[in-house]
Amino acid sequence: MSLPEKSQAVGLRGLAWVQVAAFVSVLTALVTLARAQDSSPGPTYDRAIGIALEELSYPYPVSFLPLVIEGHASRMAYMDVAPTAAPNGRTTMLLHGKNFDSGYWGKTIAGLAAHGFRVVVPDQIGFNKSSKPEIAYSFDLLGANTVRLLDHLGVGHVHLVGHSTGGMLAVRLARTYPERMAHLVLEDPIGLEDYRLKIPPQTTERLTEDELHQTPEQYRAFIRRYFVSLPPADYERFVEWRARVALSAEFDRWAHVSALLYQMIYHQPVRYEYPLLRPPTLLVVGAEDRTVVMRQYGNRAATAEMGNFPVLAQAACHEMARCELIVMPQTGHVPHLEHPEVFIDRLLGFLNANAGSAAHRP
Repeated sequence: MSLPEKSQAVGLRGLAWVQVAAFVSVLTALVTLARAQDSSPGPTYDRAIGIALEELSYPYPVSFLPLVIEGHASRMAYMDVAPTAAPNGRTTMLLHGKNFDSGYWGKTIAGLAAHGFRVVVPDQIGFNKSSKPEIAYSFDLLGANTVRLLDHLGVGHVHLVGHSTGGMLAVRLARTYPERMAHLVLEDPIGLEDYRLKIPPQTTERLTEDELHQTPEQYRAFIRRYFVSLPPADYERFVEWRARVALSAEFDRWAHVSALLYQMIYHQPVRYEYPLLRPPTLLVVGAEDRTVVMRQYGNRAATAEMGNFPVLAQAACHEMARCELIVMPQTGHVPHLEHPEVFIDRLLGFLNANAGSAAHRP
């Protein structure tokens, strides 16, 4: 049975698990491989990169939208990719996670463009190639910036796809601007639970210091936990630019902004907004994803049961007006990297099956 055949699509009636005998042995082999990788050293880096990742290549040209935020002149980076097949008049926007640059959307962009979609991919202020002012970050601010970008590009309705932290932002956008949302797709969104309930608050100073003192080896282990079977070479990109940013003269500011972004995630939960969402919604999660933001600051016993994405996603889906859930086996926190063809197939299937249920002018 192929991976696409084993993927589970469920709606509000519950989660239908596929029983595959070979899965146990495959998973055991993957765990053994991951443990072997954990003990192997990775590359080292001695050349700095600026905190706007100027030298980091993206798969498509990058443009900038000028913004003024709390008196700070800022620039919001984005890719605007035209369809490579007959245009279907629809626009998809892809929102990145906290620890990922938007280059990781490359295969998803290509797959959507090949089916006639215009694809817009922003780097939020505070992340990646965009400006990093030291301000009070909020999902409302990032959402307003995102809508300004849509207005700048002449996009009315959008098919919104958010991954990880981008999923939290996508929830806030869909709740605040429902008239702009044709469809909502949440890929392993963090914020499916309220982290404040089991993890104590941390000062921004503590979070900043921890960022400043994290070694490349520690960060590599952190990134590795996002994946079940992705080869190290395919996620080393995220380790490399983080290690090179740490060599930058502006690393102190980068670390402070990163801490401010963690505070935004922690103190601004969106879990309680799921029942308010109205667009047709697809939740896609990895069966093995157990990501918990700031888990290291909580009591191990208290956090042990947190982060079960299939269970958390099912509960959220039950509360929504129109929701489908896909749980991808043998997959961690980033399905579109571990199994890109399956992810694109499921994404296109959802957008096309629900094309008549939502407006989609460009």
